[in-house]
Amino acid sequence: MPAALDFAECRRRAKSRLPRGLFEYIDRGTEAELALATIRRHLDAVRLVPDSLAGPAPRNVSASLMGTDLKTPLIVAPTALAGLVTHDGEAKLARAAARLGMPFCVSTQSITPIEDIRAAAPDARLWFQLYMFRNRDLTWRLLDRVRETGVDTLVVTSDTPAAPIRRYNQKNGFGVPVRASLPLAWDLATHPRWTLSVMLRYVLEGGIPTYGHYPPEFRSSLTRNAVAEDVRLDQALGWDDIDELRRRWPGKIILKGILSKAEAEKARDREIVAIVVSAHGGRNLDLAVTPAEVLPEIVEAVGEKIGIIADSGIQSGGDVARYLALGADAVMVGRLPLYGLAAAGEAGAAECLDLLAADLATTMAFLGVGDLARLRRARRMPNR
Repeated sequence: MPAALDFAECRRRAKSRLPRGLFEYIDRGTEAELALATIRRHLDAVRLVPDSLAGPAPRNVSASLMGTDLKTPLIVAPTALAGLVTHDGEAKLARAAARLGMPFCVSTQSITPIEDIRAAAPDARLWFQLYMFRNRDLTWRLLDRVRETGVDTLVVTSDTPAAPIRRYNQKNGFGVPVRASLPLAWDLATHPRWTLSVMLRYVLEGGIPTYGHYPPEFRSSLTRNAVAEDVRLDQALGWDDIDELRRRWPGKIILKGILSKAEAEKARDREIVAIVVSAHGGRNLDLAVTPAEVLPEIVEAVGEKIGIIADSGIQSGGDVARYLALGADAVMVGRLPLYGLAAAGEAGAAECLDLLAADLATTMAFLGVGDLARLRRARRMPNR
């Protein structure tokens, strides 16, 4: 695709290509969507003080997280149903991230199973995001599959104890199961490129898409209810569940969805290697505090002991710089690579991710900092 100028342009292109139901599933928030605006307002309130006479220096955007070196502080966040954005979307995201040296976190609710993603992107640094099945034996079997693909990092989403209130999904006919309706039929008819190149291709290859990580005996298409109790997601997790995961998973565990100092300290005490300070992109709880509000106190409490990743609301390299200056070691980005994926497939996702990294380097140049360690020490105005 022609060079994308910014987040808004990537988003505009995605909106023009995707059916409304799918675009809004990616783009919108929850309830009255106050969280989307609040996350943006609190990020915009963070101001950094430039050192304008710092002199020339190369801009090094490499990062260190959990004892691992990263080329940039960017991680591609897990997204359910990313494989609907374009055909084989999860594999394309994995390859795009690998081209830029970024980890890609595969969702439990991806269309493509992790074995196929690994085969399509053998050089990718894959993480796996876990929602636990109510039947724990099926969860342990899934983790065995994940481990066999060479994944050593498990990201446990902890902030979804119930189904979020997203009534626009119902209006658009884009719930799971997908419901046949006149609005949905019109949506598909008015987006023939997506309907033919994505949905029809899946249908011709094997039928209506399904969740690739559900056991074969429990899989059902996205147009049918997954009625089996065994594979319902166990959404209300407790610390006992985390302790059990630590006993069963030999690799690293990251907790995603931490927004309080107290929970961050509990994670530290259980020797969790990292947390994601996250408001789920404004898609879960509309009245939740924002990462920019709570990140400084969480960093002060546990930042020397565990890795800290931030997400939610990132639209530019400047936003990445803000989270890093507030103390994060790295950031997860979700919507932007999906917009690029919708606009131009793998190349579009890679371009949008490269845009973030390049803009971060430019922001660092204006701030007069040569590396991320100096950026974290940059003086900032209060984010109140």
